[in-house]
Amino acid sequence: MSEIATGTGTGPVTDAQGRPLVGLNHLTPAHGDHRTAGDGPVRTDEDPRAVSDGTAGTADGWAPEPDSASPRGHGRRRRSRLARAALVALGVVVPLAIVVVWHLVTTGGLVPAHQLPSPGSVVDAGVDLWQRGQFQVHVAISAQRVLAGFAIGSLLGLVLGSLVGLSRWFAAAFAPTIGAIRAVPSLAWVPLLILWIGINEDSKVTLVTIGAFFPVFTTVAGALRHVDPHLVEAGRAFGLRGLQLLRTVQLPAVVPTVVSGLRLALAQAWLFVVAAELIASSMGLGFLIIDSANNGRVDRMLLAIVSFAILGKLTDSLIGLGEKHLLKRWT
Repeated sequence: MSEIATGTGTGPVTDAQGRPLVGLNHLTPAHGDHRTAGDGPVRTDEDPRAVSDGTAGTADGWAPEPDSASPRGHGRRRRSRLARAALVALGVVVPLAIVVVWHLVTTGGLVPAHQLPSPGSVVDAGVDLWQRGQFQVHVAISAQRVLAGFAIGSLLGLVLGSLVGLSRWFAAAFAPTIGAIRAVPSLAWVPLLILWIGINEDSKVTLVTIGAFFPVFTTVAGALRHVDPHLVEAGRAFGLRGLQLLRTVQLPAVVPTVVSGLRLALAQAWLFVVAAELIASSMGLGFLIIDSANNGRVDRMLLAIVSFAILGKLTDSLIGLGEKHLLKRWT
């Protein structure tokens, strides 16, 4: 007895980019529900999971992938590794060029040392703070505030963004207010949070949470509004409803957009932690910047700025690794 694999009439259920959705292709239609989406149903006597991974044969135009153990597969993988290595090397060239120009400008006397210390002076300042045990503390405190605020803000943004993106009633009720609050500058929150919460860790983490919330909320709500309706109808044909439909069909369809929102949220978290530490803190890289400015230590100021740049890039790279895992799992 044949089964129905709902799709566009020629293969498995896919997202807008044509990638098979694993969450749907291993399911069978709900009992008594034979609705289809797209241009029409595809009938096959084979396991629908075989269709989703390209092993269902060639009767409907789907052929298995080339054997990765063949010489052709090895050559492709080797070229791919070389291309990735070249891209990584190219990404290192620009920072190195900036450091070289910086060194030439400072050693050539084009800029006074009290305005722009040399790269060597910045490194010496970092070594000095490290030996005193202060640099590690500043980095750890700032990273802790960013990660805590980012986690809370992203979770709230994902939940509220999903509600607003899927429900017209929630969008009508909350979207205008949230949009207005989003326009408030970060520094405007600082005195209010100090008054309400006090000069402690809670106020700083709250400010970072506010900064991380809005990018995730905006991207998730916008992406869910534009999910392909054929995918949603296909999920309902398989008996999926509510949270299960969101988890299996709608969120996997917008994974790249959600990850972009998370990256923006993380960048905002690093921006907001600087605002919190510049005004009401006694530790952290933001405090190091303002304290160094008050003492005329431009080398330490540049050290803190470079540290922010490196930490921001490292945390962004971690989200990139998470994106690869999600794409392998849900697409």
